[in-house]
Amino acid sequence: MSEEEVEATGWDAIEEQMSGLYGQQEPKHYAALLPYILGGKDPLNGISAYQAEQPYPHWHFVTFGFSELYEKESEDPEYSGYGFELTFRLARTDGEEEPPAWAMNLLQNMARYVFSSGNIFASGHYLDANGPICLGADTRLTALAFTGDPELPAIDTPNGRVEFLQMVGITADELEAMMSWNTNAFLQASQGVLPAYITDLGRDSLLRLPAIEDAVRQGIERDGSQTGILYVDQLDFEPGRNRLLSKAPAVLAMGAQQAATVAMLLRGRLLKGRKLTLTSPKLQVVLEPAQETGCGEDGGTVRIGLSEEAVLELESKLKPKESEFKLSTAKELMIRVRKTYIKDQEGNVVDTIG
Repeated sequence: MSEEEVEATGWDAIEEQMSGLYGQQEPKHYAALLPYILGGKDPLNGISAYQAEQPYPHWHFVTFGFSELYEKESEDPEYSGYGFELTFRLARTDGEEEPPAWAMNLLQNMARYVFSSGNIFASGHYLDANGPICLGADTRLTALAFTGDPELPAIDTPNGRVEFLQMVGITADELEAMMSWNTNAFLQASQGVLPAYITDLGRDSLLRLPAIEDAVRQGIERDGSQTGILYVDQLDFEPGRNRLLSKAPAVLAMGAQQAATVAMLLRGRLLKGRKLTLTSPKLQVVLEPAQETGCGEDGGTVRIGLSEEAVLELESKLKPKESEFKLSTAKELMIRVRKTYIKDQEGNVVDTIG
């Protein structure tokens, strides 16, 4: 074995795993023109696309670059690089010989997010794309879910363990269902109508099917929600203040865009005895079940305990609309919902919520 082959052991391990599925098929491979470390815009070294025929024709993409493809560089002996590579299955039309460029751009965008933020994906995660996953397409798929690729188990390479995470296009209401329940449980319940978790831009929401809707409803009632942390752009807290003849209530403020999501999660978290953490770049607020409603600060973290009655009242009143209200069960706490302004990459307001 030559020195060059030894240095590419991580890459070789991925290709060997794909060969187990597709034999001698030569994939369509797309390499970055300029390496990322030399100033290129594409973090991934390459993306391969295989033509799969079962359960129906689709492209099966796999990335090269989240893991360590050559020599070991990270200090973690257990995992190679970020510990995963992404896969993506996309429905293939008759006579389609080249995989759509948008799919590879989407995978590179996922890499840009990981490389710039340091946040990694794992099975059960989800991501709101805030628009069609294929820009300009007439599709209801506006978010992504991540789960283990059903045909690619994790591998141990000389540089550490690598898992294969499949990216799945989902609709906005499916995203809400996953947040309210459990991503992997939702996908497993959908296997009969979403085989191999293939993304099809033309499909409708799975929640239009009574069987899926019932599975989600029963799952939420049985299991509650897996979403313990919610990232919130607009989040503020003002502690209560003593006045001459009265006391000003504490104020919890959030954006209208997140209000409906918080309301949706309250039942599946607090009524199941679990806390829900709202976090923003400047603040962390922990909502937790309590016998009596009250709030305080603990080491820079705001903690708000809510009784069951307060949870149910807050769930019913929290809407994606500018408002301000007190809870009848907790008059020392005021909730303020502010308008959310959606901006494009240039900072121009393109939509307003609330």
